[in-house]
Amino acid sequence: MANTLLLIGGDLCARTAGALDPEAWTCIGLRRRAMGARPGDRIRWLQADLGDPDALAETLAAAPVTHILYAPAPDARTPEAYARAYPLGLRALLGALPHPDRLRRCVLVDSSAVWGPDAADGMVDEDTPPAPADFRGAAMLEAETLLHGRLPGRGVALRLSGLYGPGRLRLPDGLRAGRIAAPDGPGHWANRIHVDDAARACAHLLALADPLPCYIGTDDHPMPTADLYDALARMAGGPRPIRERRPPDGKRLSNARLRASGWAPAWPDMLDGYAACLAAAPSSP
Repeated sequence: MANTLLLIGGDLCARTAGALDPEAWTCIGLRRRAMGARPGDRIRWLQADLGDPDALAETLAAAPVTHILYAPAPDARTPEAYARAYPLGLRALLGALPHPDRLRRCVLVDSSAVWGPDAADGMVDEDTPPAPADFRGAAMLEAETLLHGRLPGRGVALRLSGLYGPGRLRLPDGLRAGRIAAPDGPGHWANRIHVDDAARACAHLLALADPLPCYIGTDDHPMPTADLYDALARMAGGPRPIRERRPPDGKRLSNARLRASGWAPAWPDMLDGYAACLAAAPSSP
């Protein structure tokens, strides 16, 4: 059966397209600004703005969309930007589909921000009740509610932990320069997933038969944030970060449900993944 995937997002979407079988998937993407084809690019980019419903419907009129990967990037850290990117953008996109009955799967990528730092004393999993601490998590949770209401049985939310990978090394760069302090005190946990593992999770959920409504995407080993910062500073050749007393702001995430569905990370431990990325990165001046 032919699969036409509509991609909303940037780097993660491009990596997901690269993880799919080109014989089985046709990939198209939406951009607010025109973008020409690049060598080796598997995505045919179309110009459309989720904030312009009429133009969006016209752009999608001839697109036989069967699957959607919705991984938006808010253009500012404000309540308005997150509302536009998540519930409002998703509502506009689903409303503009010419044949919504042909849609077999929509994967919404959001984050573990749907849980606040005090979500649970132990490990947080998909059965832990969401409790957003700010507008980011609230907007994502509203989009999830919309997704499951509009597409029961066809919508899947992938809640990612912190992404790292090629081009996503600001943390070790900041530690190398001595610009970042490590949080001191209990309740500080770091959860990470390599961007290529996140892309493989997206590809996996797009094709998975009978998925559950929600999955956490993270690696196997959450670790105390200060321990991560110390290790990354050593890897990057920087000073040991100073300690700064802060209130608890982290939780430990479990990937057991996603693993049980058949996905496994190529980088199960963030320290190994960061080490490989730093070894491959160009030397800083």
